[in-house]
Amino acid sequence: MLHTTLIADLVTDLPGPVRLQKLVTSLRHYFSCGAVVLLRKEEDSLRPIAQQGLVKDALGRHFQLAQHPRLAMLCRSREAIRFEPDSPLPDPYDGLIEALPNQHLAVHDCMGMALFVEGALWGAVTLDALEPGTFTEQHRIQLQSCALVMEAMLRMTRLEQDNKALRQGRQDDLQMESKLQVGADIIGQSEAIQSVLEELRVVAQSDLPVLLLGDTGTGKELFARQLHAKSRRAHKPMVYVNCAALPESLAESELFGHSKGAFSGAASERQGRFESAHGGTIFLDEVGELPLSIQAKLLRVLQNGEVQRLGTDKVRHVDVRIVAATNRKLQEQIKTKEFRADLYHRLSVYPLHIPPLNQRGNDILLLAGFFLEQNRTRLGFRSLRLSASAEQMLLNYPWPGNVRELEHVISRAAIKALSLGEVRTDIVTLTPDFFDGLNTQVQGPEAMPSPLRQQAVVPALRPLRDAVETTQRQLIQEALLQTNQSWAQAARILQVDPSNLHKLARRLGMKDSQ
Repeated sequence: MLHTTLIADLVTDLPGPVRLQKLVTSLRHYFSCGAVVLLRKEEDSLRPIAQQGLVKDALGRHFQLAQHPRLAMLCRSREAIRFEPDSPLPDPYDGLIEALPNQHLAVHDCMGMALFVEGALWGAVTLDALEPGTFTEQHRIQLQSCALVMEAMLRMTRLEQDNKALRQGRQDDLQMESKLQVGADIIGQSEAIQSVLEELRVVAQSDLPVLLLGDTGTGKELFARQLHAKSRRAHKPMVYVNCAALPESLAESELFGHSKGAFSGAASERQGRFESAHGGTIFLDEVGELPLSIQAKLLRVLQNGEVQRLGTDKVRHVDVRIVAATNRKLQEQIKTKEFRADLYHRLSVYPLHIPPLNQRGNDILLLAGFFLEQNRTRLGFRSLRLSASAEQMLLNYPWPGNVRELEHVISRAAIKALSLGEVRTDIVTLTPDFFDGLNTQVQGPEAMPSPLRQQAVVPALRPLRDAVETTQRQLIQEALLQTNQSWAQAARILQVDPSNLHKLARRLGMKDSQ
């Protein structure tokens, strides 16, 4: 029965992400378990790329193999492994499986298996249950028997992506599983972020100067590094320069170098950042902070590829791609004579706007999951999770400091949990009370101060139509989250006609991408 279902999904013409999502759905249904996760190996960690049954932030978490002995055991074995309910090894999904109210959060039964493609470790699949005794030795054997079909799915998905890369002339993306790896360092599935990543992929193949625009904390450096990694210069250095931190008296020397004796303290000849980046990329962060005197010399590099070390007349030629970033409005600085118009036009051959966090929807929860896992490891928690109302609070907050603010908020909440007496060996749930200054954004009993929460009463029942529409919205949002905001794929998961899904979304007041 299971083999038949998986083979049917294998031979059906489906997009790769949909095929992999159907895989985890079929496994969860057949084994009647709490959660199934398909994880891709990336260096020393496993990253979920498809899952069913875990909390919303799970797809943002990266599980370090050194921190998770069960996952490490799976990756070292060619056989499926079943962990006994009383296994002393901690489970990576403790507290992360969606549970009913008042249900325990610890995983009590699990099994999994490493997956290989062409002899190399690709990743793993894991099955987890909250109730002990869910899996038996027979279940482990059944999972093992599906290995070849699952690995065939992975190979087919990769071949489809390679063929797509060939059709688009993307030789460098071959064998990279681009749909799953693009933006591996940039967490997000929203339409806004995927659009930026696609633009970045296209412009990366040229040598055009790129100007990254966006508010403070949006992660412009990550996008610059992604652009360099996708370019033909990836094997050469990328040199980072924080223009805001360069003292005006030393800026010229730092960028273009100096000769011996050029100024007091110049005891030897020194190359600048542009020469260090020869053949590669230089990233000028906060370029709007550069003094006007340096802007003129930077313009010369852009026009002619020439640098001149301080204290010498010798001209040196460099082959450098310039990527700049700023949170300033450079056009306004041009009007006030703080920034050269000719330099602006040279730098902004391809401007790329990085969206603020409050325009990225459920990416907020994926990023929160990434930072939760970081803090769980750093502070030694068994499990660190968000309550439902804390999730809603994070989604409602406007995030003026963007991703950087979210990172700091999660870190402070984790530390506050320890200061309030939470035990590291427990499953720690972060409620709105742990997020100082944010819980005013959420209404409801869990957002109230503790004394008031004790007096909270059960809310009155809502009209049936309101409850149904709320559930419909949640299901559509969940399907879009699982399919990288693809309405067509979401319709397949929900088993409705795509046109009917769009009509329903419009009626529910949801943003329709079509």
